[in-house]
Amino acid sequence: MSPNQPAQPPKLPIPGVRNLIAVGSGKGGVGKTTVAVNLSIALAKLGNRVGLLDADVYGPNVPLMMGINQTPMAKGERIQPLQNHGVKLMSMAFLNPGDKPLVWRGPMLHSVIQQFLRGVDWGELDYLIIDLPPGTGDVQLTLIQSAPLTGAIVVTTPSEVSLEDARKAIHMFAQVKVEILGIVENMSYLIVPGTNQKLDIFGSGAGKRTADSMGVNFLVEIALDPQVRIGGDTGKPVALRDAPEFVELAKKVEARLAAIGPQTGIKMDITD
Repeated sequence: MSPNQPAQPPKLPIPGVRNLIAVGSGKGGVGKTTVAVNLSIALAKLGNRVGLLDADVYGPNVPLMMGINQTPMAKGERIQPLQNHGVKLMSMAFLNPGDKPLVWRGPMLHSVIQQFLRGVDWGELDYLIIDLPPGTGDVQLTLIQSAPLTGAIVVTTPSEVSLEDARKAIHMFAQVKVEILGIVENMSYLIVPGTNQKLDIFGSGAGKRTADSMGVNFLVEIALDPQVRIGGDTGKPVALRDAPEFVELAKKVEARLAAIGPQTGIKMDITD
């Protein structure tokens, strides 16, 4: 830190929450929320206590994908999270239902993110998964500056357009000293019906190459599977059934956290 820069306020932990994992992407349309939802369910099926915070306040899709749309109750000054599929949930869509757009500026976003982090009675959690909006804007900065993130997962597709923005997200997390747990490549390939043949739709291996070139971990490839889309649209995510890719992702996240140990800052060296 430069001697001319003011000291940052301490990042107070969220009571009862052991690990805060941000799931982000440089751009929309890469399946970031799908990954966050199915990762949460897979972690819960492994025996963990899991919460999912939908911080994508402009496009909150978690309630649809998790098959629940109710109004949370309050107990005293604490909002009680909803729960489905073994995961505790909070989303702006619970408070602003329907198709009405949210037109808010930075200070209001800061306030609602703080409320979701510290005004919700999350209880005891092993993991609080935070589904970020795409990009590198106000919500991401508010979260990074105010909460002690354990690590971040960056979701991309194999296309170069997606990877270009994913690299920006990786740089953002690195510059603010958030541990990057790894890259997830979504929509990696399509299994040709009736065969075991993999068909590359958006390219092949680009996510792994990007991870290697940037010195970060590559976590998993996820197929372009119609069942993943159907599960999200019907509120019955594919991780509720046999979803080996998401189970593998959950296990690798657990392993990464065990490997990095107590949070001591980013292990990457990315210059401006």
